[in-house]
Amino acid sequence: MDTKTARLVRTLRLRHLELLVALSETATMRGAAARLHLSQPAISKMLGEVESCFGARLFERSHQGIHANALGVSAAFRARAVLNELARATEDVDALQSGVTAVLRVGTPSVTAAVPAAIVRLRERMPGVAVQLREGRVHELIHRLLQGELDCVFGAITPELLSSDMVPLLEPAVLLKDALCVLASASNESIAARSYQWAELRAAKWVLPPRETLVRQAFMTAFLNSGVTPPVPVIEAMSSVTIGTVLRQDASLLCAVRLEHAVDEIARGGARRLDVSPSIDLPSFGLFFRRDGMERPLVLTAFADAIRHVSQVAAPKRRAARRRFEVNSAGTA
Repeated sequence: MDTKTARLVRTLRLRHLELLVALSETATMRGAAARLHLSQPAISKMLGEVESCFGARLFERSHQGIHANALGVSAAFRARAVLNELARATEDVDALQSGVTAVLRVGTPSVTAAVPAAIVRLRERMPGVAVQLREGRVHELIHRLLQGELDCVFGAITPELLSSDMVPLLEPAVLLKDALCVLASASNESIAARSYQWAELRAAKWVLPPRETLVRQAFMTAFLNSGVTPPVPVIEAMSSVTIGTVLRQDASLLCAVRLEHAVDEIARGGARRLDVSPSIDLPSFGLFFRRDGMERPLVLTAFADAIRHVSQVAAPKRRAARRRFEVNSAGTA
């Protein structure tokens, strides 16, 4: 620990960290004072103490209020992470006192076959582990990871993520390939067991996610590359529950999903994957930790091992299923 950091540790109080967060979110002394139940002179004095500790001006004052400069934004971000870590520590202690051996907080998309299977494997190895899943968009989940609310995030490596300034703060633990998949109802008799070209499926009734999603964009690209106009969906939905339900109840539908979703739907039964060429890759999935230089708790490394194991087990099964599909296709040709 360098001299400046040691001074911060000796001088700063948790109340100072709360102040940084409050000022960054309320943008007024009055708002921060109300949130922290302090007077405005007390807030002003505390801010002076914080800036003195850092040796830099963190907030710019004006008649319109107060706003964090670049240094203040960084300091408030780190302060929020420290406070969140303390909150998690309190929760962990309470859980451990109740008999739990470890707590794992995972950010994940709402549809994934890998995460549930990895949790089951993790709990076989560590039965006392309690797992908390937080679902959402990967960009939002990464923010929560960096702010100390989550221990790891499993999600797609999107262009939005790659173009952000968060990548250097992340440590990838496991990377899995992803692809665009087409699903049909198992009872759909109009779709033969053979290989299709994208253009052949243009007249199908499609269930698709919204245009702004990577899956929809990859779907449109597949048809454009085949020289045809992408079909307009008869149903546009984001919810995996909705997609799976309509697919099973209306055998005439096809849906385009990412591989993680396809594996999950097939495992539930009543759905099958079509062989469509050429294959379209999607951004890989990854399991991410914070790049903080600290030793990982056993539960985190065990979860990464479980994700890795699940992906390795699933790969040969998918290849075997494809070989069976090709053999069946040849027999019906």
